[in-house]
Amino acid sequence: MSAPITIPAPAKLNLHLGIHPGVDADGYHRADSLMVALGIADEVVVRPLAPGMALQVRCDPPMDLPQEKNTVYRAAVALAEAFGRESAVEVLLRKRVPSQAGLGGASSDAASVLMALCEAWGIDAQDARVAQVARSVGADVAFFLDPVPTLLVGRGDVVAEKLPSLVEPVPVVLVRPAGKGVSTPAAYRKFDECHDEPGDPEPLCALLRTGVATPAQVAQLLSNNLDPVACRLLPQVAQVRDWLRGHERVLGAQVSGSGSCVFGICASLADAEVTARAAVEAFGPGTWACVSSFA
Repeated sequence: MSAPITIPAPAKLNLHLGIHPGVDADGYHRADSLMVALGIADEVVVRPLAPGMALQVRCDPPMDLPQEKNTVYRAAVALAEAFGRESAVEVLLRKRVPSQAGLGGASSDAASVLMALCEAWGIDAQDARVAQVARSVGADVAFFLDPVPTLLVGRGDVVAEKLPSLVEPVPVVLVRPAGKGVSTPAAYRKFDECHDEPGDPEPLCALLRTGVATPAQVAQLLSNNLDPVACRLLPQVAQVRDWLRGHERVLGAQVSGSGSCVFGICASLADAEVTARAAVEAFGPGTWACVSSFA
């Protein structure tokens, strides 16, 4: 590795998320997840360090987190151990995707550093050991190694089916209320106390297999049984979700993952942009709103 390698780390949406009650022997829930990647992304830059130097992770803006607990750090260390490499690199993480939002930022960052290091170290990114490292870091990380529309099962980390990308992009507006986000562990604890049954991902999978689904068709089949959990944990999430569902330019809306971001599907990017501006006006300072799309 002689020069920096830069790789985008896209956000994701859960068009379908079905968490099943009960846990396995290791304490994990069964999860069916249909994920798509978005245009909005963090940026991961990997630079070589002198041999013998220790792995360094820097974040822009800085994160209040020891680097050893960052998914990027854990992914780099795990890949180096799996392939007998020396992790003498510096990773610069330029954050654009908010944390505790259900948009997969940390998982995507980890996957992108794996891809960058595979390129730097001459490792085949399709090697099964890379996927094993990804799954050891987090359930969503494997998806981001090849972020096409994907149905995942098991703990939400096993690829069941790769689906075709849509011919036309689907515009979305993303709105995260101000303040603290939703902790994923807290969401699962609340789910265990009171939960809705998971839906069936097959109707949405069947629609996406056609490759020509319209935004309105996708919007009608959204499903996430962690959506009510996020709304109970953080009432502002419910307010944003209900506001989006009632907006004339939004075809359908739900929480992504365990929240706190809510996404709305729109017929056009212009509709999404109008809705994003209106959301900031409606919910005030600290509200994060963004327009993107998936295909």
